[in-house]
Amino acid sequence: MNSKLILASQSVHRKRLLKQLGVPFCVIPSKAEELASSTRGCADLVQKNALLKARDVASRIKSGIVIGCDTLVYANGQKIIGKPKSLKEAKKNLKMLSQNPQWVYSGLAVVDAQTKKQLVGFEKTKVYMSSLSDQEIDRYYKTTSAKDKAGGFDIEGRGAFFIKRIEGCYFNVVGLPMARLREMLKKFGINILLVLMCFYFSGCVTSEYNLATQQQETLLFNTKKEVAIGESIARYINAEYEINTDVDVNQRVSRIAKRIENVCDRTEIFYTVQVINKDEVNAFALPGGSVYLYQGLIDAVENDDQLAGVIAHEFGHITSKHAMKQLQAQYGYNLLQVLAITSGNSNLSPGINLAFGSIITGYSKDNEFMADRLAVKYMKKAGYDPSEMKRFLEKLHQINSEKPIHRFSYWRTHPYTTQRISTVNQEINGETTFRDYIRLTEEEGAL
Repeated sequence: MNSKLILASQSVHRKRLLKQLGVPFCVIPSKAEELASSTRGCADLVQKNALLKARDVASRIKSGIVIGCDTLVYANGQKIIGKPKSLKEAKKNLKMLSQNPQWVYSGLAVVDAQTKKQLVGFEKTKVYMSSLSDQEIDRYYKTTSAKDKAGGFDIEGRGAFFIKRIEGCYFNVVGLPMARLREMLKKFGINILLVLMCFYFSGCVTSEYNLATQQQETLLFNTKKEVAIGESIARYINAEYEINTDVDVNQRVSRIAKRIENVCDRTEIFYTVQVINKDEVNAFALPGGSVYLYQGLIDAVENDDQLAGVIAHEFGHITSKHAMKQLQAQYGYNLLQVLAITSGNSNLSPGINLAFGSIITGYSKDNEFMADRLAVKYMKKAGYDPSEMKRFLEKLHQINSEKPIHRFSYWRTHPYTTQRISTVNQEINGETTFRDYIRLTEEEGAL
């Protein structure tokens, strides 16, 4: 079977995703007229449009495997949002999206131009955004094009800061659901996972005992490359966002961070903590030792012990190497982009954007629990009261139960607040109460 791939799309994001898989392909834009609606819903609509595009291109060539794609956003229970036709429309849509959860649907169609064999499928991802002011939206569109993205925002760049959490495939939101595409291409004799073999013969693989997780772990990148990745993303963040330079604020967070650093499980890296001037209660950690706090979080904590809990939690992610594990788990694309970041290539923006987007959209529930347990451990060793971490979580949980979710969002990508309170309580007291057990076995739908 002819394995030549043809992408029936001019989307920059889709071309970049497919290119980074290392599979040769060419682009032949579809001329098919898209359907505007379907009585059978969004999933049916995106699959039909993807198939229309793939069939159109396949009808104009003699051989090759054609990939057709179509993406839309469904929000507010009734409105389908595609690519905005004007800046005014983009701003209106983004305002609405920031106030309601949304579903991103992507349809995929793969057609063999020679045999006419075809497959269709779709992926859907639920996205929660922070509430945005008109001023924030105006600033965003001064540096970001709106017309080439469904919904009008980019999750790989500045748009990542708008996301509270994602339920489903990250790459679906970018524009091309990679796992779904991989399964479909396998049925046409194309196995894109072969590209990952290069990592196992490149000398990158390391195996070590992690003191934080207390496990022997195999990673594709050593500490030097982890730090290089973190520094690349940090440069991007520092260039794109306003960093607080207030001496008192920075001395406070540095003093607390130093005490946590002195007792944490990784001593071979240098830790830094910076504050982003944004009125949001959130924080995140980068590979290799960089932690970012938002000014809104600094204002929300009641004392140094609570702030120490936040910083210790982010240090727990770093010592456990959660970001690196997340990056290398994001299929072959992220791995190739990570290699690009550490290679000295000057054209790194796409890879940095994707790595940043992957990190800021959060970790798994188990990783959050691990970081919480380590936070309690580090707080005790550093002389801070870990019960204040529990109090801070309880405070935010109470606020969020009384007000709209977007008003407080720390940890915005971590939706299991009551469960995390119980985890912290267990770690402090060394036992599980009946209330903790109930919390840990229930699912929570907010924060």
